[in-house]
Amino acid sequence: MNEAQTSQEDHYQRAILLADLRRTYDQSLDARVDRYLEVNPQYVIGNHYFAAASSECISLYRDGRFISTVMVSQTVNEGILKFVGERNGIPRCNHEEMIKHLKGKTILSEECLAASTGIWGTFRNDVHHMNPGIANVPVPFPILAKTNIQRLALIEKEIFAVEWVGGKLKPKQRKYWDVRDDGTVPVFLRMEA
Repeated sequence: MNEAQTSQEDHYQRAILLADLRRTYDQSLDARVDRYLEVNPQYVIGNHYFAAASSECISLYRDGRFISTVMVSQTVNEGILKFVGERNGIPRCNHEEMIKHLKGKTILSEECLAASTGIWGTFRNDVHHMNPGIANVPVPFPILAKTNIQRLALIEKEIFAVEWVGGKLKPKQRKYWDVRDDGTVPVFLRMEA
């Protein structure tokens, strides 16, 4: 095959792939919008190390990537708890111990802690580490993904709650935001679906 034939073949394959992707996207568009609206995320969070992963988790759920949503929601949940622990002077520890510390010091609400524990309880070790036995367990990934992403939204809404005062963002819990000397705050915006 010469270069012209290869180029023509590549162009043809590209055209087929584009048509297939458009058809698939168009067929799934309503379901994607419905799933995004089910999440009801916190639209602005602190620009911390887990912010991009958290936002990607929302996109995974929107796009129907349920196994990945469960895995990423578990990871983000753990990252957020570590972050909250650090901001409150709690030494790093395992999830159960962190929950006990946060509960004992009433740092997070019972509802928030229950959401975090709920995410942790969604086959965390088997799914997160892709243990072979997970293939033999009937895991309802679409249901777990929806529940986990909604729990994660609840957690983020408590930690990153804000008010808008005179067009300016005012964090309700400043310790979870990196407020600069000039009063500005680095944020991670999630405005697009």
